[in-house]
Amino acid sequence: MASVKPRALIEIAYEEAAQAYLRSLPLEHFMEATAQATQRKITLESLDLLKARRPDVQVFNELLVQYPRPRQRHPGQVVPDNMVVVSDAPVRAETSYNLPLEAARPFWVMEYVSKHNKRKDYEDSFNKYERDLKVPYYLIFYPDNQELTLYRHNGRKYVSVKPNNEGRYPIPELDLEIGLLGGWVRYWHKGKLLPLPADLQRDLDEARGRADEEKRRADDEKRRADEEKRRADEEKRRADALLVRLEDAERELARYRTGGQPPGRRNGSRADK
Repeated sequence: MASVKPRALIEIAYEEAAQAYLRSLPLEHFMEATAQATQRKITLESLDLLKARRPDVQVFNELLVQYPRPRQRHPGQVVPDNMVVVSDAPVRAETSYNLPLEAARPFWVMEYVSKHNKRKDYEDSFNKYERDLKVPYYLIFYPDNQELTLYRHNGRKYVSVKPNNEGRYPIPELDLEIGLLGGWVRYWHKGKLLPLPADLQRDLDEARGRADEEKRRADDEKRRADEEKRRADEEKRRADALLVRLEDAERELARYRTGGQPPGRRNGSRADK
């Protein structure tokens, strides 16, 4: 019966394997086509929102995955463009995701293939995901011809996922759907499109514009109300002044009727000259 290596030795061995892999990469591996970079950015931005709603969803970008192979000294290695792990446990990965040292296996891997720069052997990667790792979901997208395929592992091999009534590909474990929109792979959570930062900024700008317009209308209404109040106050002052004059005239007329001096006649003056 083979002995189990101490964790510290496994960490050292896998780190050495990761560094050797990095040194072996050709320069073209680091040359990414614009379409690949754009799709990677969209995926990361979208799944950041999913992670905010599902903290157990952990998303990685071009992280080397290393795993043990039967009767092989060196671990198997593969680098997905993006990878999702579903686990509440913290991930220890730094330079590589080493399966013997992690609490969870990859749940979903994504690859974006450009005719201008393939960067790696995608057929070989497919075989590793399907046969060695048995990753539950595998997505591959060809931006140049708008071809999107999502595979689900049935325990033996990958089978393509059929689109639903909305033309999107579901991952029910995440309440997620995947589809093409505007030429790119986009993501829907519980039936609602996960927005990109540009979408959120546009919505925020529009909301601010509406709020500013409402404030302007409210300010205009207040100015009109203040003007109406000012006019009403002025009318009241004039009415009050007229009422005072009327009351004075009534008092003078009352004195005249009781034998007092006629209204408007001064003391000592004569009615006739």
